[in-house]
Amino acid sequence: MFILTKIADLVQIIPEDFGKDPAQAIEDNINTKYANKVIQKIGLCICLYDLLSASEGLIGHGSGVVNVNVEFRLVVFRPFKHEVMTGRISSATTTGIRIRTPFFDDIFVPASKLPEGSRFEVSEGLYVWETEGQSLFFDTQETVRFRIEDEVWHDQIPIGPRDKEDAGVVKSSPYQLIATMEDAGLGPCLWWDGDDGEGDEMES
Repeated sequence: MFILTKIADLVQIIPEDFGKDPAQAIEDNINTKYANKVIQKIGLCICLYDLLSASEGLIGHGSGVVNVNVEFRLVVFRPFKHEVMTGRISSATTTGIRIRTPFFDDIFVPASKLPEGSRFEVSEGLYVWETEGQSLFFDTQETVRFRIEDEVWHDQIPIGPRDKEDAGVVKSSPYQLIATMEDAGLGPCLWWDGDDGEGDEMES
């Protein structure tokens, strides 16, 4: 679910941060730049793990900014294929169910990846699984267990002023996970675990 990735970058320390410990100033700069950002084909950056090296600072002409070349490792969220995770249902439409975790909210389960016999109840805005004479519900905010099937990446092309004024422009998420809940043991934890499944949501 979480990996470490090494990155080399140029960090710029502004004069306002000169009062900080140098290492702390560098770490704060890295976290500000990378935390909660998606790097294409790497994943969602969570936070700095450790600082591996840093060069001597060079003061930029006219700006007073100190430039430092650094190498560091980041904690990155990128589940592996077929990994089983837990989250909560955030919404549902005729196309499928959206799931969120405390720090990532772009997980999608297509309707075709729900248990056979599932149908979308338009009036309730949720899916119902009809099985052996029972109606089991995929309630919104329910804790669910799902398995990662695929990941989708979108390059984030800058949006110009004219595009921003165009209400028809829809910006794609840079990173989306596609999941399934069609196998035994997947779906609302309450179905399989009883009341014990209520506290299973990932809290990392």
